[in-house]
Amino acid sequence: MTPPRCLPAGDGAVLAELGSLDETLALFQALGAWPAGVEDVIPAARTLLVLFQPSVLTARDAAAWLRRAAAGLGAMSGGGRTPEAAAVRRVEIPVRYAGEDLEEVAALIGLTRAELIERHTGSDYLGAFAGFAPGFVYLAGGDPCFHGVPRRPAPRVRVPGGSVAVAGDFSAIYPSDSPGGWQLLGETPWRMWDMDRAEPALVQPGFQVRFRDLEAPGAVYSLPAAGEASKPPSPAAAPDASAPAPLAACEVRDAGLQTLLQDEGRPGLTRLGVSRSGALDRGSMRRANRLVGNPDGLPVLEHALGGLRLVCRGRAVVAVTGAAAPVAVTSASGMRLPAAAGHPFVLNEGDELRIGRVRAGVRCYVAVRGGWAAQPVLGSCATDVLAGMGPAPLKRGDRLPIGRSVLSDEHGECSESAEAELPRAGDQAVFDVIPGPRDDWFAADALDRLLSQDWTVTPQSNRVGMRLAGAEPLVRARQGELPSEGTVSGALQVPPSGQPVLFLADHPLTGGYPVIAVVAVGQLDRLAQVPVGARLRFRRAPSPL
Repeated sequence: MTPPRCLPAGDGAVLAELGSLDETLALFQALGAWPAGVEDVIPAARTLLVLFQPSVLTARDAAAWLRRAAAGLGAMSGGGRTPEAAAVRRVEIPVRYAGEDLEEVAALIGLTRAELIERHTGSDYLGAFAGFAPGFVYLAGGDPCFHGVPRRPAPRVRVPGGSVAVAGDFSAIYPSDSPGGWQLLGETPWRMWDMDRAEPALVQPGFQVRFRDLEAPGAVYSLPAAGEASKPPSPAAAPDASAPAPLAACEVRDAGLQTLLQDEGRPGLTRLGVSRSGALDRGSMRRANRLVGNPDGLPVLEHALGGLRLVCRGRAVVAVTGAAAPVAVTSASGMRLPAAAGHPFVLNEGDELRIGRVRAGVRCYVAVRGGWAAQPVLGSCATDVLAGMGPAPLKRGDRLPIGRSVLSDEHGECSESAEAELPRAGDQAVFDVIPGPRDDWFAADALDRLLSQDWTVTPQSNRVGMRLAGAEPLVRARQGELPSEGTVSGALQVPPSGQPVLFLADHPLTGGYPVIAVVAVGQLDRLAQVPVGARLRFRRAPSPL
């Protein structure tokens, strides 16, 4: 066992680099009970990413925990003890080998089409780790002839779900339509991710996988039981008939540019390839809930840039926080009623809540006492736009039931200060970043370039990440592909263009571009309020390791 090289991934994560995939998986399985403060551990090709709460655990303590586990594993191996083989689940995947890149890959590795299929179906694979999207599992092993097959020079805009592909040392199956740069060998009719199954992911880390040629003589495969095509549940769907009727609801007259249901997200599901997601500005979400007397984690509406109009059916206590925007309430008769952002107010039958155009910041958060009664997906009502998971974005005509609670004129108190000054388009916003974990992949002056110039937030930004544009791109010193490794919110990942992408809550679980620096955890809420056209300036913070 190679002693892990521990690198900072911001002030809320440590990346442990190991010598091989086998060592990575062995250490992951040997970690045992997690210390207090550890939120998740994400295995990848040659790394383990440990995410933790900086208020509970330090980066040095997290690194020490990893090193102790590695030393113990090394001592066990050195003593001649062999861990007992765990029972593994086996899945056989039928494939129709007619992928767009099959002939090109065959020529690259010096095989005929028939020989390529024979090699790809002739060995077992191990589900090593999950990433990129729910149900996407990196499959290790297989015939060595496929190891080192490069990704495509430019990724496709759309790869069909069910595509069987190879890249680097791995095979994989795309669970849904998505962009992708792997080489396509074929397609399976089996659904890799289906929320109608008791276990949504057909293949999980630790499973053994074997590919079978659907066109081989006598090949017959019965598909595993699966429901109809999964669709994100609409927040307007009728509630369960067995549940008590809600006391009130709100109808959507205008959803604006984007309004989503959000909560604290889905922590602890990385084994399925599911990232946490959740509200981008968690502080504003929690303030809104506290103002109406809710627990912090109840679902709220995350609304971008203004224009939201809701009509109350029944009676509700509501609060709006986050971006600076006018808040107005009018009765059914057209009378203006008292309401203001940052304070709770009452909506009665027929009252309309309007959020005007945002003057500063990006996202407003609307909480209602009792919470918005949406159907949870994997334990959360958060909408993950990258994974396509969770309630659908709101649209005109949707009806939002309100969770049951005792409604009165009383409301919760929020001891936190008023909203901080929020940036506007054209403003400069300064954020602290911790260099690494892959700053050594860049030219000697790249970090200085990152810190010495403004980076403009481009219109291609969304909840997955901010695409930034700077006058001087960041130049790599090391070429080639970085083996996929876990990523964090706030990471500045740099593609070959040299223009960084700053990851937000719906970022992919793993990534293959080097991360030069990570924004400090305590500044992620403020980052979520930076609009398109604003300029970011980064300031170096001390490393926690």
